[in-house]
Amino acid sequence: ITGSQGQPEAALARIATDRHRDIQLRKEDTVVISASPIPGNEELVAKMINQLVAKGAEVIYPPLAHVHVSGHASQEEMKLLLSLVHPRYFVPVHGELRHLHLHARLAETMGIPKKRIFQIRNGDVLEIAPEGCRVAEQVPSSYIFVDGSGVGDVGPKVLHERDALARGGFVVAVIPLRKGTRELAGKPQLVTRGAIYTAEAEDMMLKAQDILEKTIKKHKNKKRQAMLVAVQQALSRYFYQTTRRNPVIVPVVQEC
Repeated sequence: ITGSQGQPEAALARIATDRHRDIQLRKEDTVVISASPIPGNEELVAKMINQLVAKGAEVIYPPLAHVHVSGHASQEEMKLLLSLVHPRYFVPVHGELRHLHLHARLAETMGIPKKRIFQIRNGDVLEIAPEGCRVAEQVPSSYIFVDGSGVGDVGPKVLHERDALARGGFVVAVIPLRKGTRELAGKPQLVTRGAIYTAEAEDMMLKAQDILEKTIKKHKNKKRQAMLVAVQQALSRYFYQTTRRNPVIVPVVQEC
């Protein structure tokens, strides 16, 4: 039955959770999982095995026993299929490029001419017509991210920013300046979310505010953008030294 990789809606997982329409597990039953977990599926498989054991079943699985059986055909089985079908054209499928390459070479050894073997890649359009086969064109085949109501409009920059926010939180440095100058009109403030968790957070913020104010005064004769960059660098350096995290630093100027 299906489900050796712990897929939640496969038959074995449904049996383990009493959701299968026809099969109910009994305490004296033995379940043999004859496939090793694919990397990344270990947690799902372990959860399913625990559920089967909780039902009282005896579960045999790798590496407790050498029961792994590949779900893919061997070379000899592929040769048998080719000898029975005698395809005019051949397209190796499934696996990575190295697997497709070996499958194509195997087809050559079975007498299929190289010019009739199409080792296509993601996005290739294989045109099949009465006069023959050919790769007609290539269409875009990269990942398309769906984000809320937007489809395909999330680029690498946005993903990088979200990753940085998730890892380190953010710190907003509010800088009040007199209109048309780079002179402070009040005390700079810091607002943080997800960046500081320690018991010393209050002392840390006071120190960060002091660094912020000193940095502004030190660079007040520079262009505004240069001053903001200096603020970012000074705060980034301080928070990394004290928390070993890299929060996103967002300086915001308020003209008064």
